[in-house]
Amino acid sequence: MIKEKLRVLVEMEPKRMIMYPLIVFALAVVVIIGNYALTGSLVKEGIELKGGSVITLQGVSADPDELAKEISRLGVEANVERFTGIAGGGGIRIYVPAGEDVNKVKAFLREKFPGVEPEITVIGPTFGKMVREQGIKAIAYAFIGMAIVVFLFFRVPVPSLTVVFSAFSDMVIAIALMDLFGIELSQATIAALLMLIGYSVDSNILLTTRLLRRKEFTVEDAYYSSLKTGFTMSTTTLGALVSLWLFSTAKVIDDIASVLIFGLLADFMNTWIFNAGVLRMYIAKREGKKK
Repeated sequence: MIKEKLRVLVEMEPKRMIMYPLIVFALAVVVIIGNYALTGSLVKEGIELKGGSVITLQGVSADPDELAKEISRLGVEANVERFTGIAGGGGIRIYVPAGEDVNKVKAFLREKFPGVEPEITVIGPTFGKMVREQGIKAIAYAFIGMAIVVFLFFRVPVPSLTVVFSAFSDMVIAIALMDLFGIELSQATIAALLMLIGYSVDSNILLTTRLLRRKEFTVEDAYYSSLKTGFTMSTTTLGALVSLWLFSTAKVIDDIASVLIFGLLADFMNTWIFNAGVLRMYIAKREGKKK
């Protein structure tokens, strides 16, 4: 049954293969622009980037969602997560954004958990700004490096530009879904976006190499063969990430897994539908000229 579904992609007209992912990309851009118009930022930033306070309660066991609701009744919007130490133990962390009354939260926690002294770490806006700038630079440098390697590897403009655009589209769609699901941009999610670039390039290079450097197979046979390989790669990785998301108790791990899941789904569309459509049109045009 899965092979029949994959065959549908092989038989799809290349122009349609290009059109559908471009529509999704355009919708993602609209979501990001809409979020910027409403909030003033492309994606909601976490405390690490915009500054704030982190309150740690060692050895405390509580439901993070319920505790967050109790804190919200104080007029403070905070994120709460449970953590586990490397050597055992653990506790609760409360992330209070800059501008909120952290002392009010501290007093509430002292009353709710007597005998446990809250530990407060303040992240200044200057440090947050530095982290944000470094994160943006890291993503920009990763894209530039990836583009250079791709162009040197293929030495053909159309396939190379398609690989770069596919990776860019993966990131744009992932960021749009972060906006829709309320996932904050943090050091962890920036790392996830960087990992996404690497995964996207791997799958795109696999497809592009199989199609451009085929010898005995037709374009359709080479595409179907690489599509089966790509589907296996994507589903196994997706299964691991979904398991990570389901069984994780840390918000950081949840966010990383979520961003990678978003990007992986986008990558399957951009690589095996969009990029494949562009390559099939490019190869047909190139071979038509030779004849």
